[in-house]
Amino acid sequence: MTNRRLTALAAVVAAGALALAGCGGGGGEKSGGGGSSPGGGGNKPLAGVTLEVAAKWTGTEQENFQKVLNMFQDQTGATVKYVPTGEDTGAFLGPRIAAKTPPDIAILPQPGLVQEYAKQGALKPLSAEVVAEIDKNYSQYWKDLASADGKVYGMMVKAAHKSIVWYLKEAYDNAGVQPPQTFDQLVGETADKLAESGATPFSLCGASGWTLTDLFENVYLSQAGPENYDKLAKHELKWTDATVTKALQTIAKIKPDHVLGGSSGALQTDFPTCVTRVFGEKKAAMVIEADFVAATVSTTKEKVGEGAQFFPFPKAGDTAPVVLGSDIAVAMTEEKGAMELMRFLSSAEAATAWAKLGGYLSANKNVSPDSYPDALTKELGRTIQASADTARYDMSDLAPSAFGATDGKGEWKLLQDLLRNPGDVKGIQSKLESEAAKAFGGS
Repeated sequence: MTNRRLTALAAVVAAGALALAGCGGGGGEKSGGGGSSPGGGGNKPLAGVTLEVAAKWTGTEQENFQKVLNMFQDQTGATVKYVPTGEDTGAFLGPRIAAKTPPDIAILPQPGLVQEYAKQGALKPLSAEVVAEIDKNYSQYWKDLASADGKVYGMMVKAAHKSIVWYLKEAYDNAGVQPPQTFDQLVGETADKLAESGATPFSLCGASGWTLTDLFENVYLSQAGPENYDKLAKHELKWTDATVTKALQTIAKIKPDHVLGGSSGALQTDFPTCVTRVFGEKKAAMVIEADFVAATVSTTKEKVGEGAQFFPFPKAGDTAPVVLGSDIAVAMTEEKGAMELMRFLSSAEAATAWAKLGGYLSANKNVSPDSYPDALTKELGRTIQASADTARYDMSDLAPSAFGATDGKGEWKLLQDLLRNPGDVKGIQSKLESEAAKAFGGS
């Protein structure tokens, strides 16, 4: 995920996490030479071993992760030292890799880094025991996403749910409408009735181009299906394909006069300002974005589940879309205990404990939705499980960053151009294909 998305995700964890006893962390220096000899008998097989884990999480998000690490420490006797990477994980890891002093475990913000570091030889393939744990708890899609050249290097340790429409209950009540079942209903009857009641239906975050890629991905996954989604994500399908035409035409059904400030206003509204416009200023009725919208809602007078409510992104085709982002745990050393920690993080036990803390979602299919402490995450947990075979990773984060994750370029700019001129679908497609071909090396 981009830094903006990750910052937003960190914020929702801080806003929504529940307190749990047992916070604390292991200090101490990293042990060398494969770790100290185990002591304490079979009950503490990693006593004397120190492991280093690097991630960008801070605040409550870091505290909750440390509580999960504490479980591993209590069970094994190992000491786990957490090191924050800062916002740019790559900038932190690069010098450590070059100096041959990487952390034992790193949490990466996107799958592309798995491929990059695997190619550099900076990652260690996961052991058969860890892979077996992943096979038990995750679908093949998530396993493949953290693999390279036929080897499994990582696991999807933490998810963000991007298939949500948030709405102001007051506006819906005044208009006498209910959450729609289809995208056509959303942009048609529902939006029309909201407008008739005096409410502007949509607050779009057009200045933050990544929010428009999220919108496209949900529509495309729903209409074109998982197989075509995978092909387009790899540029095995051209952006001039008819499936892309249909998705862009579907997005263009959002009427400019149903958007706060019109197209021009939307293009000047970033995330999270678009959320504040709905729940703080009550200038619009809906915003289309991920679970981390809850963080911004918490800065207003509205409360999630009360004045601020949500529904799943409505179907634009045959598939109920579930688009996820995720953080990926990888092993960077063969230090004693590293694979044991990777196996623990892959387990339903660890994910369930983490889920109970709040502000966390997992793609682990053996985490019961009842493990989540609030209505929002319970519902999102259910949708992730129900769509285990069709859920897909954020497409723009799978693409080369020049195409999928750069302000003023590639998808971000061209989807902004579509918002500015929704009648130029064919022209936008042609430019998307040209930019994708360059970014993917002419593939």
